[in-house]
Amino acid sequence: MTSHFKHSWKALPSSFKALLSQLCGWAAIWLIGQLGLLPDGIWFLALTQGITATAAAAMLQSARWWLPIHFTFTPLVFVAHALEVPPGLWLAVFIAFALVYWSSYRTQVPLFLSNRQTARAVAGLLPPGSIEVLDAGAGIGSFLAAFAQQRGDARLTGIESAPAPFALARLRTRKHPATTIILGDFFARSWAGYDLVYAFLSPAPMPEVWDKARREMKPGSLLVSNSFGIPGVEPNRIIEVADRRRTRLFVFVIP
Repeated sequence: MTSHFKHSWKALPSSFKALLSQLCGWAAIWLIGQLGLLPDGIWFLALTQGITATAAAAMLQSARWWLPIHFTFTPLVFVAHALEVPPGLWLAVFIAFALVYWSSYRTQVPLFLSNRQTARAVAGLLPPGSIEVLDAGAGIGSFLAAFAQQRGDARLTGIESAPAPFALARLRTRKHPATTIILGDFFARSWAGYDLVYAFLSPAPMPEVWDKARREMKPGSLLVSNSFGIPGVEPNRIIEVADRRRTRLFVFVIP
């Protein structure tokens, strides 16, 4: 029964869990007020709300990067109010975050950056000659820019849904004519014809990534996931990258 509830919480949309967590935080403040235990001063209120919202988010199995957001959201609102921050500044911050993270609230995929050591390790997986590589969720083009320097014989494609990272990826790869950056959803585009698909996403979409790879990629091609495995699927190989964060690459050969 417990595992069933855990699975049910995990399946909820991240936006709904975020709203529910914040409501739990304010419900705790209301309850403390009803009990007559609410002291004077807004900082106790703000911190209690943040702590409760964070605990609720953890219980709802929200992604880890949501936790500091819940903890700091209400305290930052009070700080902004105390400092009389102009409303226009909040609008500008919101627009900037929206352009960078775009649909992260729905896909549960934050912005991760790949390094040169990782690109070098992935490049070594493919034989010499003309190859087709797709970066599913290209971000700001870190992987593609580094991979292009390793494999000048490769035709590279990156798909990114967030406008700001997409624009930066186009800028970073402009000197590599064999690299194409596409604005869109990588699930909505075909993966057929690629020799390797690289994904640095999050645990949430990995089952769907595997289903799409098996359905569309040719037998013998490679799916390489940075840091995140696929539940219930054993990788054909795990590569330990000698970088600062000890990156692990899960290599899956399409059957």
